[in-house]
Amino acid sequence: MFVVLRVFQSDMKEVTFRGALDPHTPVASGWLRASHRKLDEAKSEPYAPQHTHDEVQSLTPGEVYELDIEIHSSGIVVPKGYRFALSIRGCDYVYPGEPNAGLSNMKNTFTGVGPFLHDDETDRPPEVFDNNVTVHLGGDHAGYLLLPVIPAK
Repeated sequence: MFVVLRVFQSDMKEVTFRGALDPHTPVASGWLRASHRKLDEAKSEPYAPQHTHDEVQSLTPGEVYELDIEIHSSGIVVPKGYRFALSIRGCDYVYPGEPNAGLSNMKNTFTGVGPFLHDDETDRPPEVFDNNVTVHLGGDHAGYLLLPVIPAK
């Protein structure tokens, strides 16, 4: 699962930032392979879940699984009147505007995540990853996004 924290101006135009390489990077993102969802309880914090990655926990179609996905921190001040959005995806974020050609020494066009794509068929075989996923939110499956609020001085 890929989660992307996005920011929109009051006119609902998305605000992106110049990342290390990509000129259209969202505020923050995170990802987790659901079969690696086992938490390391000793190392985890409410704002930073840590996963053990010491076993594969296969998924069964029709079952519901809880995923704790860390969104990597970012130091952005969002102006009053702007809105946050959380995108939950089955693939990397793609900037909705024109892609960037990238760098001449890198094979990928930049679409918001620089050259770092999760699209290797050896690591993500289509017979496993090319399917539909249902996201359960609300009721018994309430989701949450933990955001810091830094008070004015």
